[in-house]
Amino acid sequence: MAGVLERIHRAHRPAFHSLTPKQARIAYLMGAEILDLPRAPLPRVENLTVPGAEGGLSARLYAPSDAKLPVLLYFHGGGFTIGSIETHDSLCRQLALRSGAAVISLDYRLAPEHRFPAAVDDCWAVMKWLASAAESLGLDGTRIAVGGDSAGGTLAAVSALHARDIGLKLALQLLITPGTTAHADTPSHKLFANGFLLDAASIAWFFDHYIAHNHKRDWRFAPLEADDHGDLAPACVLLAECDPLVDEGLAYADLLRANGNEVELELVRGVTHDFIKMGRSIPEAITALETCAQAIKRALNP
Repeated sequence: MAGVLERIHRAHRPAFHSLTPKQARIAYLMGAEILDLPRAPLPRVENLTVPGAEGGLSARLYAPSDAKLPVLLYFHGGGFTIGSIETHDSLCRQLALRSGAAVISLDYRLAPEHRFPAAVDDCWAVMKWLASAAESLGLDGTRIAVGGDSAGGTLAAVSALHARDIGLKLALQLLITPGTTAHADTPSHKLFANGFLLDAASIAWFFDHYIAHNHKRDWRFAPLEADDHGDLAPACVLLAECDPLVDEGLAYADLLRANGNEVELELVRGVTHDFIKMGRSIPEAITALETCAQAIKRALNP
């Protein structure tokens, strides 16, 4: 991991907070799969248009077979401001290939053009749509999971809360290095503020584009702030030790477990945020992919 960080440093990659959102999206896209595994071939990969909260959104369906498969609805990371189907294509292919489930990756609306709660509204709308539309895609609408990494992990967590509230039964919430607190003020935010890939200035840049300060206690942004964490879908929480978000991930896993939910927690030592997308460079990424895939397989094929 230290070697990866050194190579990134030597490449003089500009920090996201030094760029405009449009420039940051291009930079993230250009670098997103340099460290990731090559895109695995799958028998079914389809681009879709799905109904978001305020109009059609792009999505991509990955399926390892033509069978009537259960499905994971996946929300990409990127601080609610960058990231796309393309930046997470390899990751979603690996999850489908290794789990045997279908994966639908969603291009929800991004800030600052679409500020909070636009991304949340899109994820909720597509989740609800998928429950009724899965059959038309040749998928099993009775076996649905949500998942995501980083900001996408936040969106998956709040989608699991919403699913409970509307009576939609999910099989799993897959939370990969999620954000869960309101003010980025845990000890790990201080300890890993600089030099560990996701730095404090970039976190502030993402949040400033996405949400007004007086809204940060809203549970749709900070799921730790929700009033009730009972009766939620089983969770698989995958965290990185050297990540500013690790403390809030641990806190959320503890809170879910304390409220009677089934929780599988994996804390991966010696790695940074976004490590799961570094399969060409660090073996921990491969192990993490397998951990996620097995959790999906157990939840969707009981």
